[in-house]
Amino acid sequence: MLHPITTTHYLVLSAALLGIGTLGVLTRRNIVIILMSIELILNAVNINLVAFSHHFNQVNGQIFAIFVITVAVAEAAVGLGILIALFRNKETVLATRSICLKW
Repeated sequence: MLHPITTTHYLVLSAALLGIGTLGVLTRRNIVIILMSIELILNAVNINLVAFSHHFNQVNGQIFAIFVITVAVAEAAVGLGILIALFRNKETVLATRSICLKW
């Protein structure tokens, strides 16, 4: 017999995504991987918001998750735009080599 998926399952998934995202931000040098890790962290937050929203039978968390998704899309667009400009000038996407943002 299958067991129902509870809020605990969603929290474990969210904690795993948060851990992977944090590890990616702290250990990787490639800026693209760092941006993807930040997206993983934001998705972990969204899973928590939706899980607790469902647990407490309110839609506030789901509405807030939509705003977090909107901010994540804007962050990705701006981050990739900066990354393209940085690559054109420095010819690298490594965070250790492009520490200085002076042109």
